[in-house]
Amino acid sequence: MTEVLWHPPRDGSSALERFAATTPYGAAAEYDQLWTWSVEDLDGFWRAVWDWFAPPADGDPTPALARSAMPGAVWFPGVRLNYAETMLRLPGRADDAVVVTARSETRDEVTLTASELRDLVARVRAGLVRAGVGRGDRVAAYAPNIPETVAVLLATASLGAVFSSCAPEFGTRSVTDRWSQIEPKVLVAVDGYVYGGKRVDRRPEVAAIRAALPTVSTVVWIDYLDPDQVPDGTTGWAEFTARPGPLEFDRVPFDHPLYVLFSSGTTGLPKPIVHGHGGITVEHLKALGLQSDIGPDDTFFWFSTTGWMMWNYLVSALGLGARIVLYDGNPAPPVDARPGTGMLWQLAADLGVTYFGTSAPFLLQCRKEGLVPREIADLSALRGIGSTGAPLPAEGFRWVYDAVSSTAQLGSLSGGTDVCSGFVGSAPTVPVYAGEIACRCLGAAVAAYDESGQPLVGTLGELVIEQPMPSMPLGFWGDGDGSRYAAAYFEDFPGVWRHGDWITITERGTCTITGRSDATLNRGGVRLGTSEFYTVVEALPEVVDSLVVHLEDSDGGAGTLVLLVRLAAGHDLDDDLSSRIARALRTSLSPRHVPDLLHQVQLLPRTLSGKRIEVPAKKILQGTPVEAAVARGALTDPDGLDELVALAATVTTDTG
Repeated sequence: MTEVLWHPPRDGSSALERFAATTPYGAAAEYDQLWTWSVEDLDGFWRAVWDWFAPPADGDPTPALARSAMPGAVWFPGVRLNYAETMLRLPGRADDAVVVTARSETRDEVTLTASELRDLVARVRAGLVRAGVGRGDRVAAYAPNIPETVAVLLATASLGAVFSSCAPEFGTRSVTDRWSQIEPKVLVAVDGYVYGGKRVDRRPEVAAIRAALPTVSTVVWIDYLDPDQVPDGTTGWAEFTARPGPLEFDRVPFDHPLYVLFSSGTTGLPKPIVHGHGGITVEHLKALGLQSDIGPDDTFFWFSTTGWMMWNYLVSALGLGARIVLYDGNPAPPVDARPGTGMLWQLAADLGVTYFGTSAPFLLQCRKEGLVPREIADLSALRGIGSTGAPLPAEGFRWVYDAVSSTAQLGSLSGGTDVCSGFVGSAPTVPVYAGEIACRCLGAAVAAYDESGQPLVGTLGELVIEQPMPSMPLGFWGDGDGSRYAAAYFEDFPGVWRHGDWITITERGTCTITGRSDATLNRGGVRLGTSEFYTVVEALPEVVDSLVVHLEDSDGGAGTLVLLVRLAAGHDLDDDLSSRIARALRTSLSPRHVPDLLHQVQLLPRTLSGKRIEVPAKKILQGTPVEAAVARGALTDPDGLDELVALAATVTTDTG
């Protein structure tokens, strides 16, 4: 039986329990009752969410759902609102309360009170107006996770303009591949930053990006690395924000574009995913306020860059009155040649973080390093820990409860840039089981399907969403007839969203996600998600990172299972380590999952948001030219692709 690591108090203290009292099921409602209601009566559920959070708006919120078709759902057609107005009401926070705290490797701590944040947003808004920005214009930020970027997002949204951000570690090609599609009018750019104690000058990249975007008429320069050095032809941040202006909000239709997020772009031009003011507002209020119980008493942190949707998610905690914590820099700065994984936990202690969000790989790295955060930092304020970005195995869950906190609720979250939220996650009234995602999120009709589109329980299947969510994309920028959007999500199961992950949903409603469905290991009829493979391999102390690819045999044979490993400094893939890897996989998985080809690599590229490149690697190993398989600019350590090319020549399987 799966181990229960945390039991909900069910003492009526959570917002979800108070919300439940307003529903047809009352305060004593079980979570599965609420979830079933939330996906069977979408109009009733989302109207209840609207009434509970009461975002400032004009018009009639009835109906909540006027058209339920996918794609093409119509939400709250009678409503006009503005995302920034909802965020900046900062409920429960006095004007002098700190609502933003920012730390970085580049400069000293910055704090903003509620009144200071509103004033900064108003000043940025005034600067954008002087630059000619109005409703529908695009504003692009090549900037890190700092207060200035938050202010640009909120000021842009206040005008009904459209925001997009790229983290400054993105290279020129990666940025221009994205922004050339949306043609921004204003570019806000940073001169550089410090990462791992090293200065990273981005002035050449900014110059190249500007040259590649002829629609940019104004460049705003954030002198983050070298204060008071503003290039000719740009407007310095101090000058841009020097003149105050009114803090006003253009209340736009519910489906008016708010920002454009981009897919990773590893296998083609990044998809420009358009999110709307209304969908993001109600989804984030629901997700943060009900699923994670975030409110005015919270200090909310999630480690992210501005190139990952979790940054947008973090900013939305302002709309619930939480203080948000921003961090720009290396989350594990080297200490004595080892990752300093304790730094973020110390930051949490220093700032009294109540909800600490990070990635599953970071938690597993802490575990591998033997870190015990509760012994090096006072984490008594911590009541919630969030994990996303990859599946977190049972060992990671147990490490959190052994080494971090025995009382905090661990919430493993999975969703995507596509909805800028989670489909499955946690709730304050649901237990935490080791290695399992606690529940399907309210309003998210998640199911597992077999190949014929039949629902599955207790068996691995395709993750699908059977009913619309408000934060599903408005579409892809420039996709006038919606054909690209429909092909991306609705081609396999008409009228049903296919996400591209493998999921198992248990009878009690918990879930496990085991990797991308297009990267499944299927050996002799034994189908396995790749995340299970990585859990076994990376438990070995010598293995820092790994990538597994199954090259099928077109004649129906077992094909070739290829395992690439990046090892810790000072270790080589000798016979002993090879044998231990094979033995671990044979014992924990099956004899069929012992690799046919085990190879050590010096570099193992990932996407800029930390995802493994299973599908591009498979294409390269099958002989596809690198330039046709993956965009180098979308990766960290792209030089590692050369090792894949060299390895492809040694693979002898017939890939058809």
